Formats: sequence, C-alpha cells, structure tokens
Amino acid sequence: MTDLVAYDLKDGVATVAINNGKANGLSHDVFEALNAALDQAEQDKVVVILTGQPGVFSAGYDLKEMQKGPAEAVALVTVGSKLTRRLAAYPLPVIAACSGHAIAKGAFILLSVDHRIGIEGSFKLGLNEVAIGMTMHHAGIEIARHRLAPAHFYRSVVNAEIYSPEGAVEAGFLDEVVAQDKLLERAGELAQHFKTLNMRAHRETKVKAKADYLALLDRCIVKDAENLGLSG
Repeated sequence: MTDLVAYDLKDGVATVAINNGKANGLSHDVFEALNAALDQAEQDKVVVILTGQPGVFSAGYDLKEMQKGPAEAVALVTVGSKLTRRLAAYPLPVIAACSGHAIAKGAFILLSVDHRIGIEGSFKLGLNEVAIGMTMHHAGIEIARHRLAPAHFYRSVVNAEIYSPEGAVEAGFLDEVVAQDKLLERAGELAQHFKTLNMRAHRETKVKAKADYLALLDRCIVKDAENLGLSG
C-alpha cells in the first residue's frame, strides 16, 4: 500500500506488514495505511495476516506525534481506538503474526484480532501505560478486560506487568508461540484453515457475540476524546 504498510495478496490471503522504523511506531500515516489495507482486503474478500518487522510487531504510538501536545495525542489515540474497534468487528478473519515486541498500542492490536501467534525469544509484550505516566484510557481498559484472562487483567492494566511470549499466552495477549522461523508458515496454515469457514456466518457471529462490547467501545472512544488522562 505504502512504504509504511505493505499489502501482499497470495493464495486468497492478504499479508499486511507494518514497517515504520525500529519501534514500528503507530502514527496517523500508519493508521491511514492500515485502514487502506483493510479496505483492500475487504474488497478482495480475503483472510488477513497482520504482522510487523523482524523483532518488533509494534512498540505502540509514534512518540514524535504523541509528544506534540495534548490535542495531538488525543487525536492519535482516537484514531488508534477506532482502528482496534474496526479490527474487533472486521468481517473477515484476522490473524496477528506477532514478530517480536508488542507494547502498548501494539498489544492492544493483539487483543483485537481473531487469532494471535507469537515467537520464541526474549521479547516483551504488554501494556506499559501506567509505567510511563499515562492513565489508562477507557477504551484501553475495556479492550483489555474483554480479552485478557481475569487473573491477568489487573496485573496488566493497573500494574503494567510486561510478559514474555510464553507468559503472554497465559495472560491472553497471544494464543500460541512458535519458533521464529515458523511464524509466517504457521500463520499461513491457519489462514488456509480460516478460508474454509463460511464468511457470512463468521461475520455475523462475530458481531453478535461482541454486540455489547462494541457498543461499549463506541461510548469509551467518545469519553476518551473528552478526557484522555494523559498524565497524572
């Protein structure tokens, strides 16, 4: 799609790869490109594999944009929350092939897709907002509550605990962990399985199962735009 987000369509599967510097920061331009890639995948009617670059899925929002000022930060977080809300209701299966570290918004993306594959190694995954002085936003709290194991919700959201890939499976950020050289192979196998689903039934069941959650996210996004709580 762009230099920031690549779109590769093969065998009925679209691989969407984020490539924005060593942290794979999520900026307005990255979100615009991600939404364009999701638009294209919807048009192509294909399963999506969402991945990063070797060693990092995403370390979160682009700090250069977040540090421009409160208004700019609120605008970026709003766009990011809308992207994760879109992923949660996306009409086709989405697999995250987590290629390394996934921190903050990177981890929220993992919490918003259908299946998450991580890789072995000394990688960090989790929500560090409280550790860096950001009061967790309403949408973030509910995204975490929706997908994390109950025993890990408080540890992650309130205590900013960071996990290894294996710990991230227990917590609920990942569904499985594979060897680094098997990540895209495993994602491709799973995508081929997902292709056998009835996509109408998948879409309608996903939205029905998440109806209350999606409505809650919509309310949270509005509330966060009014009072994000960036510091404290």
